[in-house]
Amino acid sequence: MTIYLVRHGKAGDRSQWEGPDDLRPLSKAGRKQAEKLAEQLVDASIDRIVTSPYVRCRQSVEPVAEQRRLPVDLADELAEGAPLADALRLIEKVAHENTVLCTHGDVVGDLLHHLDRKGVPLGDVVKLQKGSTWMLEVEGGEIVAARYLPPPA
Repeated sequence: MTIYLVRHGKAGDRSQWEGPDDLRPLSKAGRKQAEKLAEQLVDASIDRIVTSPYVRCRQSVEPVAEQRRLPVDLADELAEGAPLADALRLIEKVAHENTVLCTHGDVVGDLLHHLDRKGVPLGDVVKLQKGSTWMLEVEGGEIVAARYLPPPA
Protein backbone atom coordinates (compact mmCIF):
# COMPACT_ATOMS: atom_id res chain seq x y z
CA MET A 1 0.00 0.00 0.00
CA THR A 2 1.05 3.59 -0.57
CA ILE A 3 0.12 6.75 1.28
CA TYR A 4 0.62 9.90 -0.79
CA LEU A 5 1.36 12.64 1.74
CA VAL A 6 0.73 15.93 -0.08
CA ARG A 7 1.61 19.38 1.19
CA HIS A 8 -1.04 21.77 -0.13
CA GLY A 9 -0.19 23.88 -3.15
CA LYS A 10 0.81 27.53 -3.12
CA ALA A 11 -1.76 29.75 -1.47
CA GLY A 12 -2.09 33.49 -1.34
CA ASP A 13 0.19 35.36 1.05
CA ARG A 14 -0.96 34.82 4.64
CA SER A 15 -0.20 38.46 5.55
CA GLN A 16 -2.28 39.74 2.63
CA TRP A 17 -5.33 37.58 3.43
CA GLU A 18 -8.00 39.38 5.46
CA GLY A 19 -10.29 36.45 6.25
CA PRO A 20 -9.89 33.43 8.51
CA ASP A 21 -6.76 31.50 7.56
CA ASP A 22 -8.66 28.23 7.09
CA LEU A 23 -10.54 29.91 4.22
CA ARG A 24 -7.40 31.11 2.40
CA PRO A 25 -7.52 29.58 -1.10
CA LEU A 26 -4.84 28.43 -3.48
CA SER A 27 -3.23 31.06 -5.64
CA LYS A 28 -3.23 30.78 -9.44
CA ALA A 29 0.12 28.93 -9.18
CA GLY A 30 -1.36 26.64 -6.52
CA ARG A 31 -4.37 25.79 -8.70
CA LYS A 32 -1.95 24.87 -11.48
CA GLN A 33 -0.05 22.65 -9.03
CA ALA A 34 -3.32 20.93 -8.10
CA GLU A 35 -4.08 20.18 -11.75
CA LYS A 36 -0.54 18.90 -12.29
CA LEU A 37 -0.79 16.73 -9.16
CA ALA A 38 -3.68 14.87 -10.79
CA GLU A 39 -1.46 14.33 -13.84
CA GLN A 40 1.49 13.26 -11.65
CA LEU A 41 -0.65 10.63 -9.91
CA VAL A 42 -2.62 9.52 -13.00
CA ASP A 43 -1.11 6.00 -12.95
CA ALA A 44 -1.19 5.61 -9.16
CA SER A 45 -3.64 3.27 -7.49
CA ILE A 46 -5.73 5.49 -5.20
CA ASP A 47 -8.63 4.21 -3.10
CA ARG A 48 -9.26 7.15 -0.79
CA ILE A 49 -8.60 10.88 -0.40
CA VAL A 50 -8.47 12.57 3.01
CA THR A 51 -7.57 16.21 3.58
CA SER A 52 -7.27 18.93 6.14
CA PRO A 53 -10.52 20.93 6.22
CA TYR A 54 -8.62 24.09 5.18
CA VAL A 55 -9.75 25.38 1.77
CA ARG A 56 -6.26 25.34 0.27
CA CYS A 57 -5.87 21.63 1.12
CA ARG A 58 -9.28 20.70 -0.27
CA GLN A 59 -8.53 22.61 -3.47
CA SER A 60 -5.16 20.85 -3.79
CA VAL A 61 -6.76 17.40 -4.08
CA GLU A 62 -10.04 18.22 -5.84
CA PRO A 63 -8.61 17.54 -9.34
CA VAL A 64 -7.40 14.09 -8.18
CA ALA A 65 -10.81 13.38 -6.66
CA GLU A 66 -12.65 14.50 -9.80
CA GLN A 67 -10.37 12.42 -12.01
CA ARG A 68 -10.96 9.32 -9.85
CA ARG A 69 -14.59 10.06 -9.00
CA LEU A 70 -13.71 9.72 -5.32
CA PRO A 71 -15.13 11.71 -2.42
CA VAL A 72 -12.84 13.93 -0.38
CA ASP A 73 -13.01 13.18 3.34
CA LEU A 74 -12.13 15.98 5.77
CA ALA A 75 -10.01 15.23 8.83
CA ASP A 76 -9.06 17.62 11.62
CA GLU A 77 -6.09 15.30 12.25
CA LEU A 78 -4.51 16.90 9.15
CA ALA A 79 -5.30 20.53 10.04
CA GLU A 80 -2.53 23.03 10.58
CA GLY A 81 -1.19 22.64 14.11
CA ALA A 82 -2.64 19.14 14.55
CA PRO A 83 -0.76 17.05 17.12
CA LEU A 84 1.53 14.37 15.72
CA ALA A 85 -0.33 11.68 17.68
CA ASP A 86 -3.58 12.58 15.89
CA ALA A 87 -1.97 12.43 12.44
CA LEU A 88 -0.36 9.08 13.29
CA ARG A 89 -3.72 7.62 14.38
CA LEU A 90 -5.25 8.73 11.08
CA ILE A 91 -2.41 7.13 9.11
CA GLU A 92 -2.93 3.93 11.07
CA LYS A 93 -6.63 3.97 10.06
CA VAL A 94 -5.92 4.42 6.34
CA ALA A 95 -2.77 2.28 6.04
CA HIS A 96 -4.74 -0.61 4.49
CA GLU A 97 -5.76 1.52 1.47
CA ASN A 98 -3.82 3.49 -1.14
CA THR A 99 -4.62 6.93 0.23
CA VAL A 100 -3.90 10.55 -0.62
CA LEU A 101 -3.52 12.69 2.50
CA CYS A 102 -3.30 16.46 2.05
CA THR A 103 -2.03 18.59 4.90
CA HIS A 104 0.22 21.48 5.92
CA GLY A 105 3.98 21.93 6.18
CA ASP A 106 4.08 21.60 9.97
CA VAL A 107 2.20 18.29 9.91
CA VAL A 108 4.35 16.91 7.07
CA GLY A 109 7.50 17.98 8.92
CA ASP A 110 6.37 16.38 12.18
CA LEU A 111 5.49 13.12 10.39
CA LEU A 112 8.79 12.98 8.51
CA HIS A 113 10.76 13.72 11.69
CA HIS A 114 8.89 10.87 13.41
CA LEU A 115 9.61 8.48 10.52
CA ASP A 116 13.29 9.47 10.54
CA ARG A 117 13.51 8.73 14.29
CA LYS A 118 11.94 5.31 13.60
CA GLY A 119 14.64 4.58 11.02
CA VAL A 120 12.57 4.95 7.85
CA PRO A 121 14.99 6.04 5.09
CA LEU A 122 14.05 9.51 3.80
CA GLY A 123 17.05 10.32 1.65
CA ASP A 124 19.75 12.92 2.15
CA VAL A 125 17.55 16.02 2.24
CA VAL A 126 14.05 16.25 3.66
CA LYS A 127 12.04 18.70 1.56
CA LEU A 128 8.71 20.32 2.41
CA GLN A 129 7.94 22.36 -0.70
CA LYS A 130 4.35 23.47 -1.24
CA GLY A 131 2.66 21.14 -3.71
CA SER A 132 5.14 18.31 -3.09
CA THR A 133 4.29 14.71 -2.25
CA TRP A 134 5.94 12.09 -0.09
CA MET A 135 5.15 8.53 -1.18
CA LEU A 136 5.06 6.43 1.98
CA GLU A 137 5.26 2.69 1.36
CA VAL A 138 3.28 0.64 3.87
CA GLU A 139 3.86 -3.03 4.65
CA GLY A 140 2.02 -4.84 7.42
CA GLY A 141 0.56 -1.56 8.64
CA GLU A 142 4.01 0.03 9.06
CA ILE A 143 5.67 2.69 6.90
CA VAL A 144 8.88 1.10 5.63
CA ALA A 145 10.09 3.53 2.96
CA ALA A 146 9.52 7.07 1.73
CA ARG A 147 10.24 8.80 -1.56
CA TYR A 148 9.97 12.51 -2.33
CA LEU A 149 8.14 13.81 -5.40
CA PRO A 150 8.85 17.49 -6.06
CA PRO A 151 5.97 19.86 -6.81
CA PRO A 152 4.62 19.11 -10.28
CA ALA A 153 4.46 22.75 -11.40
